[in-house]
Amino acid sequence: MTSAVAPFDLFSRGSGEALVLAGARMSGLMLIAPALSETVVPRSYRVMLVVILTLLLQPMAQAAMSTVPNITGATLMSETVIGFSIGLGAALLIAAAEAAGDVVAVQIGLSGSAILDPLSNENLPVLGTFMRLFALTLLLSFNLHLQMLSALADSFHALPLGQPVSLAGGLMAMLQLGGALFVFGVRFAAPVIATVLITNVALAVLGRAAPQLNILSVSFPIQIAVGLLTLIASLPAIARFFGGWSGVYDGMLSVVARGFTAVAIR
Repeated sequence: MTSAVAPFDLFSRGSGEALVLAGARMSGLMLIAPALSETVVPRSYRVMLVVILTLLLQPMAQAAMSTVPNITGATLMSETVIGFSIGLGAALLIAAAEAAGDVVAVQIGLSGSAILDPLSNENLPVLGTFMRLFALTLLLSFNLHLQMLSALADSFHALPLGQPVSLAGGLMAMLQLGGALFVFGVRFAAPVIATVLITNVALAVLGRAAPQLNILSVSFPIQIAVGLLTLIASLPAIARFFGGWSGVYDGMLSVVARGFTAVAIR
């Protein structure tokens, strides 16, 4: 049964410890949370956001504690890693979309084209940047930021502050989630990969059937046009996937939570 949430009281028993450890967990989330962790967001704004959100969530975190935890380097590290894992699931979906754009660029011959990414202020492949911004816009429209804060609030009950956790199990679970990046990236890019492959086979057959045609000179623009049209046609399907992203995100968080508690339960 969940304890009643009392108003914020800095001088109550365990309040200071809860404030420090909740701030560490929130800081871990802000290190990787999509949009919030970008360099375009001033550091002072991010620090202020961490402080405000920590003050708002501290009473909930304190109510979930069964004992007053000790503030040590190990507990601070554990709370930071837990917060980092909560933002990792959403960041992986953004990275998968960016990876899909990079794969598409390689397949259609646009890997050398670059554009200034407004979020990281770096020159990145144009299709990777487009897919990243497309996915980020979709997730923000589906309340990505609220979902992450809700997951962080729920984590105070699933993994109370200061509770011994298995860092090795949690890190291993996060490494396993890394495979989802490649799986989702290939799924997003699969229509373009298949279409370009069929186009290349057709051009190769045409080149063998009519050697007098200069297929090499027309293959590149055809490949680019077919790839871009296929990518545009597949955007609604990608958007539908992101429309149900919360289920995928919850599944990732469940995997990480089991990793953090695996050894502690034994």
